[in-house]
Amino acid sequence: MKDVNILAIESSCDETSMAIIRNGCECVHLTVLTQMDTHAEFGGVVPEIDSRMHTENVTMVLEDTLMKSGMTMDEIDAIAVTYAPGLLGSLLVGVEFAKTLSFVYKKPLIAVNHIAGHIYANQIEGEMNFPLLALLVSGGNTELILMKDHFDFEIIGQTLDDAVGEAYDKVARVCGLPYPGGPAVDRLAHMGEDVYNLPRVMKNTGDYNFSFSGLKSAVINLVHNNQQRGEETNFNNLCASFQASVVETLVYKTKKAAEEYNVSQVIIAGGVSANKALREAIVKAFENTNILVSIPPFKYCTDNAAMIAAAGYWQYQTFKEIRKLDINGLADLEL
Repeated sequence: MKDVNILAIESSCDETSMAIIRNGCECVHLTVLTQMDTHAEFGGVVPEIDSRMHTENVTMVLEDTLMKSGMTMDEIDAIAVTYAPGLLGSLLVGVEFAKTLSFVYKKPLIAVNHIAGHIYANQIEGEMNFPLLALLVSGGNTELILMKDHFDFEIIGQTLDDAVGEAYDKVARVCGLPYPGGPAVDRLAHMGEDVYNLPRVMKNTGDYNFSFSGLKSAVINLVHNNQQRGEETNFNNLCASFQASVVETLVYKTKKAAEEYNVSQVIIAGGVSANKALREAIVKAFENTNILVSIPPFKYCTDNAAMIAAAGYWQYQTFKEIRKLDINGLADLEL
C-alpha cells in the first residue's frame, strides 16, 4: 500500500507549526515556532501581535519542515489546516497559506477542527481503540467526548463556565506566576500540600459537566481574605490545593463515565494533558481495570501541527472529504 504523507499547518493561537505525518501515525518531522516569550510580557496572547508574527513566520516554518524532513512538496499527498476554533486573525494566516499551497501544488485540502486535532494526538505513536472516552482539557475547552469510531463524536459532558486551562491561568495570576499559568501552577503544586479546604465543584452532581468558576473565585477570596487579615498565603500549598480539587473532579467523572459507557480506552487530550498530576492520577485510576489509558507524549499535548495532520489523515479516510478553496477561518466551532 502506498504511503500517504499529510502536510499540516497549525496557527490557531501562539504557535506557528507545521508537520508531516505518514499514514496518520508516523511523525516524519514537526516544527513548532512559539510566540510564548513575546506574549508573556503582556500576561496573555495579544491577537494583533499574534497574527502578525504568524504572517512573518509561516514561510520560514514551511522551509524548515521540508528541509529537515528531507522531502519536497511533490511527495506530499494532501494538505491539512486548522480552520477552527481559535483566534480568527491567526487562523486566517494558516488557512490562506494552506489554500495557496493547495492551489499552486494541486494538492487536496483538508480543513481540520482544532479540537479533533488534540484528540488525534493520541493516534501518533499510539492507537485509538473504540469505543473510547476522551477527556479534553485545554485553555478553551473541558469536555468528555464519547467516540464509537473515527470522527464519531458525542459530547457527554462539558464545562458550564471556565475551561480548566483558563482557570489555571487565572489562579496563576492571583499567585503572581508568569504566563502561561498551567506549568507554573503545576510546578508549585508539587512543592506544596493540599491543606486549604477548596471545594470540589460539581463533583457529585450525577452528570458529566464541570464548573471551575467557583473554584477560581474560592482561590481569589482566600488570597484576598488573607491579605485583609495581614496573613501570609503559602502559594505552594494554595497551588497544591487548587490542583488537587481540579484533578480529583476530572478523574472522578472520567472514571464514572468510562464505566457507565463501557469503553475500551480512555484518552487525555489538550494542553492540560501535559499536567503531571493529572497524568499520574488518570493512570492510577485505571491501573486495576481492563480500560486502556492513552496520554500523548508531551510534545503533542500543546498546540502542534502533527496532531492536525493525524486528524486530517483519518478525516480523509473516513469521509473522503476535500474542501474547496473557499474555506474560511472560524473563531468558534464545536466538534
